[in-house]
Amino acid sequence: MRFLTCYDKLSSLAYCLIFLYVQLVASGSDEAEALLKWKATFQNQTQLQNLSSWTYPPSNVNSTNSSGNPCNMWTGISCNTAGSVNRINLTNSVLQGTLHEFTFSSFPNLEYLDLSINKFLGFIPPQISSLSKLIHLDLSSNQFSGKIPSEIGLLTNLKFLKLHENKLNGSIPQELGQLNFLNELAMSTNNLEGSVPASLGSMSYLTSLHLFDNHLSGSIPPELGNLSNLVELYMDTNNFTGPIPQTFGNLKKLTMLHLFNNQLSGSIPSEIGNLKSLMELLLYRNNLSGSIPTHLGYLENLTRLFLDENKLSGAIPKEIGNLKSVVDVHLSKNYLTGPIPPIFGNLRKLKVLYLFDCQLSGIIPSEMGNLKSLVELFLYRNNLSGSIPAWIGDMRNLTHVNLFGNKLSGAIPKEIGKLKSMVDLDLSQNQLNGSVPTSFGGLRNLEVLSLRDNQLSGSVPQEIENLVKLTLLYLDTNQFSGYLPQNICQGGSLTEFTANNNHFVGPIPKSLKACTTLSFVRLSWNQLTGNISEDLGVYPNLQSMDLSHNNLNGEISHKWGQCAQLTTLLIAGNNLTGSIPPEIGNATQIHQLDISSNSLVGMIPKEFWRLTSLVKLMLQGNQLSGRIPSEFGSLIDLEYLDLSTNKFNGSIPSTISDLYRLHYLNLSNNKFSQGIPFQLGKLVHLSQLDLSHNLLEGKIPSEISNMESLEMLNLSHNNLSGFIPTSFEDMNGLSYVDISYNDLEGPLPNSSAFRNALPEALQGNKGLCGNIGALKSCKHNSKKDRKVIFLILFPLLGALVLLLVFFMFAFLIARRKKNQTLEQNDDMLEEISFSILDFDGKTMYEEIIRVTEDFDSIYCIGTGGHGSVYRANLSSGNMVAVKKLHLLHNGENNFQKEFFNEIRALTEIRHRNIMKLYGFCSHKRHSFLVYEYLERGSLATTLSNDHEAKELGWSKRVNIVKDFGTAKFLNPDSTNWSALAGTYGYIAPELAYTMEVNDKCDVYSFGVVTLELIMGRHPGDLLSSLSSVSLLSSSSSALPAHQMPMEDILDQRISPPTHQEAGEVVSLVQIAFACLNPSPPSRPTMKQVSQHLSTQRLHLSKSVHMITCGELLALDGFTTRG
Repeated sequence: MRFLTCYDKLSSLAYCLIFLYVQLVASGSDEAEALLKWKATFQNQTQLQNLSSWTYPPSNVNSTNSSGNPCNMWTGISCNTAGSVNRINLTNSVLQGTLHEFTFSSFPNLEYLDLSINKFLGFIPPQISSLSKLIHLDLSSNQFSGKIPSEIGLLTNLKFLKLHENKLNGSIPQELGQLNFLNELAMSTNNLEGSVPASLGSMSYLTSLHLFDNHLSGSIPPELGNLSNLVELYMDTNNFTGPIPQTFGNLKKLTMLHLFNNQLSGSIPSEIGNLKSLMELLLYRNNLSGSIPTHLGYLENLTRLFLDENKLSGAIPKEIGNLKSVVDVHLSKNYLTGPIPPIFGNLRKLKVLYLFDCQLSGIIPSEMGNLKSLVELFLYRNNLSGSIPAWIGDMRNLTHVNLFGNKLSGAIPKEIGKLKSMVDLDLSQNQLNGSVPTSFGGLRNLEVLSLRDNQLSGSVPQEIENLVKLTLLYLDTNQFSGYLPQNICQGGSLTEFTANNNHFVGPIPKSLKACTTLSFVRLSWNQLTGNISEDLGVYPNLQSMDLSHNNLNGEISHKWGQCAQLTTLLIAGNNLTGSIPPEIGNATQIHQLDISSNSLVGMIPKEFWRLTSLVKLMLQGNQLSGRIPSEFGSLIDLEYLDLSTNKFNGSIPSTISDLYRLHYLNLSNNKFSQGIPFQLGKLVHLSQLDLSHNLLEGKIPSEISNMESLEMLNLSHNNLSGFIPTSFEDMNGLSYVDISYNDLEGPLPNSSAFRNALPEALQGNKGLCGNIGALKSCKHNSKKDRKVIFLILFPLLGALVLLLVFFMFAFLIARRKKNQTLEQNDDMLEEISFSILDFDGKTMYEEIIRVTEDFDSIYCIGTGGHGSVYRANLSSGNMVAVKKLHLLHNGENNFQKEFFNEIRALTEIRHRNIMKLYGFCSHKRHSFLVYEYLERGSLATTLSNDHEAKELGWSKRVNIVKDFGTAKFLNPDSTNWSALAGTYGYIAPELAYTMEVNDKCDVYSFGVVTLELIMGRHPGDLLSSLSSVSLLSSSSSALPAHQMPMEDILDQRISPPTHQEAGEVVSLVQIAFACLNPSPPSRPTMKQVSQHLSTQRLHLSKSVHMITCGELLALDGFTTRG
């Protein structure tokens, strides 16, 4: 019996083993079939050589072992001791497919799944939760999309979850917080949005959390401070707001904290100082404010400290000097003040120090000479003073030194010549004097040298020629003299070279002829000599060449036509002779061509028709002759054309009327004959037209009056005859006219331009008459007059009789109804009109009086030149803005005129950004207008709020200026416009002595508003400096009087404008400066400004940081009478 029992047990065991074997064989078969089925869905079957081992049964299996189990035979597949697949590693296998056909349930023992660095598409199936034993899941660097399935939270054995570098979207599932054993969580570089779940704070084993480069928003949950084992926290490049949680001070093991590129605000918590293991603290590009915590000095292991591009203020704490391990310190673009702490000299491992764009002052401390490891030192755009320390020459590892835009003075220390590793040296825009040290010749690795805008003098040392790697050399705006170094480009690398506004003499450096790398050259305003046709070559990369205002001679080379990238060529004010080569027509990218004030002869080449990108063409002051080619009509982008003071003859071609963008046309002082083409009337954007001192004859075409933007018209010194067209009376924008010395006759048009014309502008016309100046009064033929009077008076008397009879009947009818309508008439006196939101006017009037408590000051939200604005919350739930008009001192009639002018303007204007007028009320007690209520407040309020100001990028600010200018242009005759011109801070300077508000005051105010948008604050200090210099002179021959970098006046709270935005921003600054001209007659009108805003396109030949305010005059599109 006992034997049978043992036998039964052995039989049972054998049966179990057989059953298990069968099950394992079946399991292996199921796994193999699942893998092959999945493989069959891959899109790139022909490229799957590395999966050639995946066959069923496997080709290399002998007949005794052909179960089809993939263990240890198939590429990327591993199994456990029981023969079940527990590991799939197909990383970087060039696979293209999805997980839709992957049977997760067939792999109950899978612990490791790595499909990274492939091209898998589609969503992650929720069935992935079937892999209950999964420990490692890596789907990174693919193209998975859709949401992260919440079912991943069921994989409770998971330790590594890597989903980064995909196209996943949606929010982070809060179920991930259930992964209590997770060590690494990487979801960076996706399109995830929403907030970070607080549940992630429960993953107590987590050591690495990567969420960077997504669209996550909201505040950072303080629960993350519970992750006591966290070593790496990367949450940068998202849209997080709010403060940095103080609980982060609990992350004692943290070595990496990256929160940059967000919108975090508040102060940096002092608790960060508890993170003694921290090696990298990167908080830059946020809205952090307050001072830099002194507790950061406790981070003894810190190697990188990036706090730049925030709103941090106060002094740099001296405790920063305790960071003995720090290598990189970036504190730039903040509001830091005070001196550079001398204790910085303790940072012996420091390699990079960025303190630029702050408000630091004082001298560069001598203790910084201890920083022997320093490689990059950027201190530019501060208020540093004193001299450049000589010990800087002992910092032999320096490669980049940028000190521009400070108040440094004294000589450049010769010790800088010891810095053999120097690559970039910028000392520009300081107050340095003396000469350039000859030791600079030892800087053999130097690529960028900028000494511009200082007070340096003497000659440039010939040793500069040794700098064979030099690519950028800026010497302009100093007091240099002598010869330019002749072999400055012997290394063949020079791309940009400026030496303008100095006292250089002698020839153009001979090495420039073969310097084919040149892209930007500016040598203007010197006394250079030599033959320009022999000293220059062909430059395939050249974009801008400025040789104007020197003593160069020779002819214009035909080689300029081979400079395919050329956009700007300025050679004005030299001694050039010969003719304009036709080959110049091959430079089809050119935007600005100025060869004026030379001695050029011959005709304008017909090949000019190819210059279709030309915006500004200046040929004045030469001896050019012949006819203007009719092909000029092809230059449709042309905005500025000056052919004056030449010897052109023949008729003015009618094809000029095809240049519809033209706003300046000067053909004066030539020999043009015949009549003025009536087609010129098509130039509706033209603001200045000068045809004086020619041989023009015939009548003045009435079509000239179609030039609705015309402001200045000079037709003097011609042979024009006949009457001045009466249609000129409709030219409301015309402000200056000169028709002297012609044969004109008849009365002057009744317009302000003629009424205000100087006597000199009308003299020399024997037949003109009018009640202006010395002109004789207009006389009439008595017989003819009597006939005209009879023909007019008789019908008029008859009409008056009929009208009298009509009014008598009307009077009788009115008297009959007088008693019946007395009450309505009283109401009409009290309330002329009120229509708002379809309510009864009288009822609404009473409600507005009630809800504002008879216009109590507590409801006032603003006061302007003509009234106060109140907020009214109506019983209907509607919020409206009520503008209550002040009764002006000049009487009731003027008050009513102001009132109805505004109503008329607001009902006629159609513009997306002008608020709606709901209704109005004219009452003997109160007169007011009811507008749509807008909550965002004023422009000044928005700009004063740093957060809101950052939302106003450059494209938005450009559009605001365009809208503001357009709004004024839509109704230029509005009497209410000048209210802004009387607002403190926007007042034109001439009001102090004229007390007369006019359209030129409005233009000045527009300039202030434009600069306010550009600078992000009211430009009070800048206005004072502009008024004290000749910056706003319209003379192109004057040296720039102000060298402030234009970049310095841009709002530093937002990123610099892109290349596309830069042209529009520079154009706005140019327009603003023109509007702020101290001479009112020299300011443009709003018509001209509006035309510029809508049509002008400024092409920049160099980057914004190279442009000074003074240089903008050379680009001035407004040429007005001063």
